[in-house]
Amino acid sequence: MRKSEIKRKTTETDISLTLELDGTGKGTIDTGVGFLDHMLTLFARHGRFDLDVLCRGDVHVDFHHTVEDVGICLGRAFAQALGDMRGIARYADTTLPMDEALVLTAVDISGRAYLGFELPIPTEKVGDFDTELVREFMAAFVRCAGITLHVRGLAGDNSHHIIEAAFKSLARTMAGAVKINESFRDDIPSTKGCLL
Repeated sequence: MRKSEIKRKTTETDISLTLELDGTGKGTIDTGVGFLDHMLTLFARHGRFDLDVLCRGDVHVDFHHTVEDVGICLGRAFAQALGDMRGIARYADTTLPMDEALVLTAVDISGRAYLGFELPIPTEKVGDFDTELVREFMAAFVRCAGITLHVRGLAGDNSHHIIEAAFKSLARTMAGAVKINESFRDDIPSTKGCLL
């Protein structure tokens, strides 16, 4: 089974995270940031990943450290669970509608971290969540997973819908990219012989 467990403790956050790539979409998410919990629950369900996250962070300051550090841990968990990436599809993309919102994500599990992020979010907050933290989460995730990710907002007026579409799209894209392709199960999907 492709599983990983990440523990990370700093002066700002204390995080335990487990991930199973070949799961059913179940898990328990408790980060202390309600909107992030909602997005990660959607991510697990739509990617069919089993994901447990427990984070205790300095949310009395703001949500920045918690959101970024959970992104770091989730990225590390994917990298660890994928191992040498033998047999994976590697590339995937999803264009996902959420009412009036439409978001495209595309990924290359390449070993090279790059985030292309063009996701206009019309408000600064959704509830008590700073919407600028969506980019911080994605950047941390990409950096620590070692993937190339493009996120494009194609339509949308409602900030909640736009962000939710982005997380659902990312989940389905990651699920497609990490899927084992039976026709080359024993191969690393690169002419270089490695993904670094």
